[in-house]
Amino acid sequence: MTVPYQLSGDRVLRAADVDLADPAFWRLPRPERLRAFALLRELDAPVLFTPRPGTARTAGKPFHALVRHADVRTASRTPQVFASAPGVTTPEPAGWAKALFGNSMVNMDGPEHAALRRIISRRFTPRLLADVEENVGRLAGRLVDELIAERPRDFMPSAASRLPLEVICDLMGIPKAYRARIAEQIDHASEHVGVERRGRLRIPGRGLASLARMQFVMGRLARERRRHPEDDLVSALVSADIDGEALSGQQLGAFFSLLLVAGVETTRNAIAHGLFLLDRHPEQRELLRSDFDRYIGGAVDEIVRHSTPIIQFRRTVIAECALGGRTFLPGEKVALIYASANRDEAVFTHPDRFDITRSPNPHLGYGGGGPHHCLGAHLARLEMTALFRELIGRRPVMRNLGDPELVDSNFDNRVGSLPFTFGPTFT
Repeated sequence: MTVPYQLSGDRVLRAADVDLADPAFWRLPRPERLRAFALLRELDAPVLFTPRPGTARTAGKPFHALVRHADVRTASRTPQVFASAPGVTTPEPAGWAKALFGNSMVNMDGPEHAALRRIISRRFTPRLLADVEENVGRLAGRLVDELIAERPRDFMPSAASRLPLEVICDLMGIPKAYRARIAEQIDHASEHVGVERRGRLRIPGRGLASLARMQFVMGRLARERRRHPEDDLVSALVSADIDGEALSGQQLGAFFSLLLVAGVETTRNAIAHGLFLLDRHPEQRELLRSDFDRYIGGAVDEIVRHSTPIIQFRRTVIAECALGGRTFLPGEKVALIYASANRDEAVFTHPDRFDITRSPNPHLGYGGGGPHHCLGAHLARLEMTALFRELIGRRPVMRNLGDPELVDSNFDNRVGSLPFTFGPTFT
């Protein structure tokens, strides 16, 4: 498809104009991209997109875009047909990268994925989760105290990024001396997901170098914890229990990279979008303030639905299957477009409206269910709840000063910066 993105006058965007394989599409303002997804949802079957010559290395193979809620949900829940291996990102991870850094859980299927997920899930004991919830609340309170005292101007480094990083580092038992360096490497690993000006979707090399540095830190910490275990998640993951289950150093490094890059990035972006949405919809903000405990659960879900921190993941077809008006064959690639599924008119009434009372709200912001449902969903909800409790209830209160600076990306709805200030009241 050829995309006449430079629309002028009364020219109307058509579904035939949309090309998700063109980096230029991902530089469009987000409302225009959402409008393009709506056009694709009206078609009878998923559309095939083919990368243009010169962009194949970064854009990957031709792929069909699943844009309807029902199709994304079904594909997510049938891993025996739509496999995560060899990789869910664009481009797919190279074989040498997997050998060097270990394979991430998000790129696994079947028994291999189930075994690794079981080892990790069993370490999240009720006592651990209770301690985490208490710690999250304490961290959120301290962070907002510092915001009021120091009055920084950018919400991202001062609040949105700090809370999830501190929570995960406390959970894992990462010494404070390591944390500034880890935060720097997370930024380096994540910033190359954006669309580059010269037309490439991203530059993976520098991101891999940052992951290597993080994994070096984790390898050293894992060796320390094997010799001298402490009451933290790293010690639990590297120490075999009565069934002999533990993570190898390489597996721990891959999990840690996933937890940090995915857990920190997605939550920081959801928090930032949430602050912006509540500021731009004062009636929803005041409703949340009127009875925080009653409405915060719905508010968190609506923030995640409306912002959709992860735009898409890919799957590889491994068995013939009919879905959404098309028959898929083994070897074909599909993109699960969560950003479109979460605005599907067939599921969500007035999907572009921000409504913290929306019920039901079956959004796919944590994935579409199935074996790859986000392990960190509960933790993300805790962090957002704790921080918004502090931000909503304090005097002076925070106010957004302008639109967030979004990073052009075909992968995540990343906020580069968000200016804010303090005011005496919300009204």
